[in-house]
Amino acid sequence: MEDSSRIIRTEYSEEMQKSFIDYAMSVIIARALPDVRDGLKPVQRRTLYDMHELGIRYDKPYRKSARIVGDTMGKYHPHGDSSIYDSLVVMSQDFKKGLPLVDGHGNFGNIEGDGAAAMRYTEARLQKITQEAFLADLDKDVVDFMPNFDETEKEPTVLPVKIPNFLINGSEGIAVGMATSTPPHNLGEVIDAMKAYMLDENITTRELMRYIKGPDFPTGGIVTNKDDLLEIYETGTGKIKIRGKVEYEKSKGGKTNVVITEIPYPMIGINISKFLQDVAALAESKKTQDIVDISNQSSKEGIRIVIELRKDADPENFVNLLYKKTRLEDTFGVNMLAIYNGRPEIMGLKAVLKAVVDFQYEVATRKYTNLLARETERREIQEGLIKACNVIDLIIEILRGSKDRNMARECLVNGVVDGIKFKSRESKIMATQLNFTEKQANAILEMRLYKLIGLEIEALINEHEETMANIYRYEDILARRDSMAQVIINELEEIKREYGQKRRTVIENAQEAVYKEKEVEEMEVMFLMDRFGYAKTIDIATYERNRDAADAENKYVFRCKNTGKVCLFTDTGQLYTIKVIDLPFGKFRDKGTPIDNVSNYSSDKEEIIFLTSQTELNLCRVLFVTAQSMMKVVDGGEFDVSKRTVAATKLLEGDRVVSIVCLHEQKHIVLQSKEGYFLRFALEEIPEKKKGAVGVRGMKLGDKDRIEGVYYTQNAVEASIPYKSKNLVLNSLKLGKRDTKGVKVRA
Repeated sequence: MEDSSRIIRTEYSEEMQKSFIDYAMSVIIARALPDVRDGLKPVQRRTLYDMHELGIRYDKPYRKSARIVGDTMGKYHPHGDSSIYDSLVVMSQDFKKGLPLVDGHGNFGNIEGDGAAAMRYTEARLQKITQEAFLADLDKDVVDFMPNFDETEKEPTVLPVKIPNFLINGSEGIAVGMATSTPPHNLGEVIDAMKAYMLDENITTRELMRYIKGPDFPTGGIVTNKDDLLEIYETGTGKIKIRGKVEYEKSKGGKTNVVITEIPYPMIGINISKFLQDVAALAESKKTQDIVDISNQSSKEGIRIVIELRKDADPENFVNLLYKKTRLEDTFGVNMLAIYNGRPEIMGLKAVLKAVVDFQYEVATRKYTNLLARETERREIQEGLIKACNVIDLIIEILRGSKDRNMARECLVNGVVDGIKFKSRESKIMATQLNFTEKQANAILEMRLYKLIGLEIEALINEHEETMANIYRYEDILARRDSMAQVIINELEEIKREYGQKRRTVIENAQEAVYKEKEVEEMEVMFLMDRFGYAKTIDIATYERNRDAADAENKYVFRCKNTGKVCLFTDTGQLYTIKVIDLPFGKFRDKGTPIDNVSNYSSDKEEIIFLTSQTELNLCRVLFVTAQSMMKVVDGGEFDVSKRTVAATKLLEGDRVVSIVCLHEQKHIVLQSKEGYFLRFALEEIPEKKKGAVGVRGMKLGDKDRIEGVYYTQNAVEASIPYKSKNLVLNSLKLGKRDTKGVKVRA
């Protein structure tokens, strides 16, 4: 029997809330978001540190990625190998990172979305800048270390990065309830802005933007909303509009080629192939007829997508179409969210620089405090050795006269001469006056005889002078903030000098792309749609030659203008409008296109009840009948709307439209219910309503009865329908009144 004392009873909702918060904070802090100080997520930091520990430096041979991933997972990051390898791959891709941190050897993927080879095939090592600017001072106790997941190793809580990596490389990550999206920036510009902030902490964001013009994406491109950047950098959030770079080239026959040489940053990966598909779709859907050919000629040298245009095409207008209808113009959502002081925080440009500069001062303080301690210790030993060289004969006499090391050390430190044999009384008296420190005494006892050579003694004196200079310098750096700032600035300038790059992204204010559609010559065409929902238009002459076949093979056939619209009504009460120009125009035997592809209508969810041209609709009154026998007449002009989808009528719960017609010469309506009741009455009894109204009841129905058929009759024109193996003449039905039960027709 289970021990009841071990069962903890708790409120389920409270436990779920606590567990979810713990999980969310774990994802936010320990996985998805970068630390603003080094700009790295935990998996990136652990991977770089592990490579540093394995000695895979920039000047050493490459090592298998699988070795790096396995070692990182086993020591520091127990979250699966794919996350570690993906991180390694991204840190090596120069089209994703403005400053790659890993030097990859082998197939590490490409800008077109092809993935990296398996980790057993690829190799990697650290980049030189990673070694020098990210990991160089780890041995100087400049950052805190913490136990790893099983407390068998130590790992740094943050890397002593010397540059604002959070801005330079940017970051993207999805946590729980929040996400980070920071664009990459130019190394030189960010360093200049950091220096400016260090020299004047009251500098404004606008003044900082004299140095940081805006994002600098590895893929180049053109940022088109320069005026919005100030607010983005002040708040840490906003949207950056970016376009690809386009050039025009003349080709044979006077044609012009549109050549895309740079793409928007969000387009990298599979979105390049999506862009090519979108361009092809523009041609297929007749949005443009300017395209002759599309080819992707991109290579390791860079992006080159060539679109060949017709001779009479307007290239600039075509490019505007690409900006409007494809991802050649895209948006990068900025949300500069990072871990700051152990918690997630959205930070503006100045806040990021403040956090990084404060971190640099903290690292520099710890670094030079440790260096000063080391140099002070070296000075102590050096002074002891120099002093020892001056009385070397006495020290040798002490060593030769001592029985063991402790006796000699006591004499050197405290002047204790008991038990030591001296050659003379003067030596013994001098020995009692020795006053070396413990460290000096140990250094003297470990000193080798070759150190007594004249040149070695001179080198020792020079080394002592160098040590004294270092102590003076370190004390000055620690005592004066200006001195420390200058040291940090000097390091930044050295990094900029060696690793700075020219800006790749152009920052400007561009006008919104305006595409002028070519004016279509207005003409009447025939709309045809078969029972499978494939629609097309053909010219009137073609229809007249094939009238019988067209009428027999198609469910809907009517005239319309190629500049007009087609209106599609469904049983759910929706109206979908379709531009006739969006429908394929061609030969009679062409298949056409599914009506779903050119409208928001879905044949899987709705049924078409009525389909006509906008022109016809504007000239008539429209009668609606639903399954629950609700009826109304609506002026057709109410359906002349600009939206592609609107509600054509209001339905009661569980109701659906069963009939819609344009009223012309009809005089009477005949309603047929599922249970066999027929009601014939004058159309005049149905009131005209707005399209948003439910309508009035046409026929009284039983609880489970529904309208199954709707028919119309004219004066002096006999109309009949087949009903229960007989021919029912509708005109013979007794003329009744609206909102009555009607008569039951038996077989």
